[in-house]
Amino acid sequence: PVQILTYLDGVVKVEETELKPRVGFLYPVLTHNISVLINATRERDSGQYMCTVNVVDDVTSTGKNVGVINLTVLVPPAAPACQLHGNAVVGANVTLSCASKKGKPSPAYQWQRTAPTLQVFFPPAQDRVRGTLKLTNLSLDMSGLYVCVAENRAGSAECSIVLEV
Repeated sequence: PVQILTYLDGVVKVEETELKPRVGFLYPVLTHNISVLINATRERDSGQYMCTVNVVDDVTSTGKNVGVINLTVLVPPAAPACQLHGNAVVGANVTLSCASKKGKPSPAYQWQRTAPTLQVFFPPAQDRVRGTLKLTNLSLDMSGLYVCVAENRAGSAECSIVLEV
């Protein structure tokens, strides 16, 4: 465990960690509410945080003086990359792929054709975990603009690809 800060006898000591310039108390410490705030959160701030309160000469608080909280910093998906795999000729099969390099939790992917008409896709043609869309037995009217949205609880991002059959 890494010590972030100490409050003792009205004195706050912030330890030399990467959190030092970004951490502070939510309320004036004299209110006895020592809630901590972290500014400009980063993914690596995720982890378990523990608050220990020690009262001098108090033997009754042993084991009851520790509060633990788990922090998970969510990360919105990075702009995904859309790719076409295969030859887009009449009667052929192609796969469209969509992948985002960042995102916590891992993003889910949703493909749809937006132009010339809106069309949504479902499994097994679409794999929402892998970000793939399989188009089989291509025809001329399958040409158009295909958009992939990568989404998680923290946000979303999209890419698109033009399919010309």
